Amino acid sequence: MMKYFLTFIGAGLGGVLRLLVSSLVNNILPVFFPSGTLVVNVVGSFLLGVIIFGFDEPKLIDPNLKFLLGVGFCGGFTTFSTFSLETINLFRNSEFLLGGVNIILSLVLCLIGVYLAYIIFR
Repeated sequence: MMKYFLTFIGAGLGGVLRLLVSSLVNNILPVFFPSGTLVVNVVGSFLLGVIIFGFDEPKLIDPNLKFLLGVGFCGGFTTFSTFSLETINLFRNSEFLLGGVNIILSLVLCLIGVYLAYIIFR
């Protein structure tokens, strides 16, 4: 039961921060590209890598805190469903190049984010 509560709390906090970060980025960068979602997903991927690889030793962080941050917070913070919807909307608006760029950047940069955290903590 505790894991459900931790997921609930972490996802709520992650979701609120996702809205703040995404809105901030979208206010700074051009609106024609879903930059806010991209930034949130890359940062969230890096944070998940830090949580998993940076706190790999069981005694460095309480397992419940690791679960709250990894599954809850990062799960609520990252936005794969939003990424998917925004990409489909780009395709629906005949923005095929931007849709393809969004797919490639999201995939490559998020993988780099997790791998960078792995490299830092190994």
